[in-house]
Amino acid sequence: MRTKAAIKLHTLLNLRGSIPEFIHISDGKLHDVNVLDILIPESGCFYVMDRGYVDFARLYGMHQALSFFVTRAKRRFRFKRRYSRPVDKSTGLRCDQTVVLTGVDTATTYPEPMRRIGYFDVETQKRFVFLTNNFTLAALTVAQLYKARWRVELFFKWIKQHLRIKAFYGTSPNAVKTQVWIAVAVYVLVAILKKQFDLDQSLYTILQILSVTLFEKTPILQALSCNDYTNETPGCRNQLLLFNL
Repeated sequence: MRTKAAIKLHTLLNLRGSIPEFIHISDGKLHDVNVLDILIPESGCFYVMDRGYVDFARLYGMHQALSFFVTRAKRRFRFKRRYSRPVDKSTGLRCDQTVVLTGVDTATTYPEPMRRIGYFDVETQKRFVFLTNNFTLAALTVAQLYKARWRVELFFKWIKQHLRIKAFYGTSPNAVKTQVWIAVAVYVLVAILKKQFDLDQSLYTILQILSVTLFEKTPILQALSCNDYTNETPGCRNQLLLFNL
């Protein structure tokens, strides 16, 4: 008999360094928004989230912690407009409003004003409505912050493509988490290596070079400074020559 199970990798990615700052591994039953109860928000930091994390009680907790959030509004978002600021519609902006929540529960769970920004993406031909508790940043900057959230998707795409976990060596929670943590640790180490040595190669290329030189006593920078990674050259061999041809 085969049984299937799912795990979730809840990740907070630092957009400046593309390195995860917070990771929580759970089973597939844990809803994304519940992770906000585990995350400790830092004062002055921006947390960019999709609308799956919209829970106004939790967002108000982040607001009280003096941190900022940027997220998308759900379709049944009920609000009342207090003030509208002028926007340049040629940039894709449609509105920049100060609003208050008017829902039965949301009006009490988030009692302070919130900022609502409408934006039209010309590339995707889609309309977006963003919510934030920051009233200082330009409206276009808020929209660009949310667009940068796609780096999280790129992070997961890279993990799936290059750090493939084809099979788990154990089925216990500890065994599964250990194997996933190893894969994440490899990503972080490669990212730190790329930044520390200011390397031009992609993370995938660096990972491939390290995988073929793993058992060689070669300085890392020397192994990564080879110019030709596809063709064998005398200065970049990974195997001994058996015949002098």
